[in-house]
Amino acid sequence: MSANDAGEQHITAVSGTGVPIPGDDVDTDQILPAKFMKEVTFDNMADYLFFDARRDDDGEFNDHPLNRFEGASIAVVNSNFGCGSSREHAPQAMMRWGIDGVVGESYAEIFRDNCKSLGIPAVTADHETVTALQKWIEDNPDGDIEIDVEAKTVTYGGETIDVDVDDAMREALVDGIWDTTALMYSNRSKVDATVDGLPYVEGDD
Repeated sequence: MSANDAGEQHITAVSGTGVPIPGDDVDTDQILPAKFMKEVTFDNMADYLFFDARRDDDGEFNDHPLNRFEGASIAVVNSNFGCGSSREHAPQAMMRWGIDGVVGESYAEIFRDNCKSLGIPAVTADHETVTALQKWIEDNPDGDIEIDVEAKTVTYGGETIDVDVDDAMREALVDGIWDTTALMYSNRSKVDATVDGLPYVEGDD
């Protein structure tokens, strides 16, 4: 990961310890329950990540992976992760909890696109590869995992495996054009110059 003066943040690779989140069709309401969407900012979303699944009937933390693998930054998920409603709150909550990258079998398209817009690589591999990685994390909770977006590989435990990366995601992350707001702000002088040259836009004077 690198940044330059133009406001571009190039994400070529991310790494850290892993957290397995098993289960197919984990929807966005499980990831971030709808009852917390009334807040007007994303600031507290990390507190609500998998809020119901992480607690027992008495409201105490249970043995959910996010409780056992606190501090992990690479989530490993199964099929159709992030399905259901298209709420951006779900990947926002994951990012604010500390997730920098995701390895999974497949994702809902809008969830994957929301990850891209936040600079979170969401790469895919087959079922056997993903479940093997999940088991490895359980056995090696302090083990490092690297997602190389540019090379389209995941490395862990001395093994490197090939993964798939959506072409649009790979280009946006590697070229540093995923954060469109930052790009526009960093090029504000160019935007202002363009606006000043438009005959149908009146200035403040």
